[in-house]
Amino acid sequence: MAQDKREVLEVLKFELEFLEQGGYGRLPRESWRPRFIFEDSPTCMNFNSKDREPCSECLLMQFVPEEARKEQTPCIHIPLSLSGETLENLYRTGTQQEIEEALGAWLRTTIHRLEAEKARKSGRVTLAR
Repeated sequence: MAQDKREVLEVLKFELEFLEQGGYGRLPRESWRPRFIFEDSPTCMNFNSKDREPCSECLLMQFVPEEARKEQTPCIHIPLSLSGETLENLYRTGTQQEIEEALGAWLRTTIHRLEAEKARKSGRVTLAR
């Protein structure tokens, strides 16, 4: 097993850029199926990989509630809002736009929080955005 050694802040920033650039739009060669958040993104450590690593090694696991970590796709259980809304819920009840908006809001909030924590640890103070 290969532990995911990527920097979480950089991965989340990349994911936000991927989202904002329309990365979850339907692909012409796979127009028959929706794109899955995280799973169909280069953020996933198994994206385009022949050697499937266990999700337990992914850095996104730190955002997955303990009770959902053994699920087949743990990242769809990450709470994206204060009310606990997850991708699993949104796949059943939300539109693609609602899903992407919830993901974008979560990414921005999480990135901001991690940047503030990093600044505090390094002794720098950041201004609120």
